[in-house]
Amino acid sequence: MTSTDTPRDPHPYVGMWVTADGFIRQELLPDGRYDEARGNRRSAYTGSYTVTGNHIDYVDDTGFTATGDVRDGVLFHEHLVLYREGDEQTRRAPRP
Repeated sequence: MTSTDTPRDPHPYVGMWVTADGFIRQELLPDGRYDEARGNRRSAYTGSYTVTGNHIDYVDDTGFTATGDVRDGVLFHEHLVLYREGDEQTRRAPRP
């Protein structure tokens, strides 16, 4: 980094997202990669992601694609509902 470079703040969506029951844990990393654990299976899915507005496009390392949208601080990823780790909502199931 040179003196004219300015470090960029990580995107606000970077961090750990979890289902209400804690079974699925998806970490969005600052380098555009994600790592998803399911139960005791670490790195069950890994790949890259891009964010456009509140929309996230995922490309798994196997080539599988998926999408997600963040609305009101909740990540709706295909059929999953994920909350920021530590949010009070992670302790209760989502309302229909």
